[in-house]
Amino acid sequence: MLNLILLEDEAVLRHELTEFLGDCGYRVSAVADLAAFHACYTPALHRIAIIDLGLPDGEGMVLVRALRAQGQPIGIVVFTARGATQDKVNGLGGGADYYLPKSADLDELAATLGALARRLGAPTAAAPPPATAWVLELGPRRLLPPGCGAIALSQQDVTVLHVLMAEPERIVSRQQIVQSLGEDFLSYDQRRLDTQISRLRRKAEQAAGLALPINTARNAGYRFYADAQVRP
Repeated sequence: MLNLILLEDEAVLRHELTEFLGDCGYRVSAVADLAAFHACYTPALHRIAIIDLGLPDGEGMVLVRALRAQGQPIGIVVFTARGATQDKVNGLGGGADYYLPKSADLDELAATLGALARRLGAPTAAAPPPATAWVLELGPRRLLPPGCGAIALSQQDVTVLHVLMAEPERIVSRQQIVQSLGEDFLSYDQRRLDTQISRLRRKAEQAAGLALPINTARNAGYRFYADAQVRP
């Protein structure tokens, strides 16, 4: 796996890029500002850097020039909202190997990284492994475990799974789940939620022979800890 470091201050885009690049076979270190980049960057480890320019604590091109001045054999891709021709000229002249606007398709970014890895003599990212995500389909109201047939769900099942699978790996509070069901948290019997989760676990076990990847966070809520997709 090729290691790269991603510097992007916008949280949603940083998360999306990290997921996409991970699916492409890269090992990603994602940071939000220059200070975090300097704390995380390891020349012997990171072969490629993807760098945004407008950052909360400075200017990305200053970092690009500094990396080039160090003489490290690192590939640099500027990925920025600044798409004017002069910005691109300045970026390439300042040391970037490639300069892509954020309007570029992510497949173009992946192709650019592959070309850069070949130029560096680094192994290109391997093809992504077979899908292992749990898929929740809202319209048909069903859950598709990886490699298994669909599991029919009630509307309440869908509502609970939706709030958990929308942000996998994050602990979702009991209050957030209860409110998604349209209930008043203060008057809601918490045992009903525990029963709901237990019923979902039984459905997955009986229908697919798989453990539903939901952890109980004591006194906090629940967490969906596997790859997840939510579809209309």
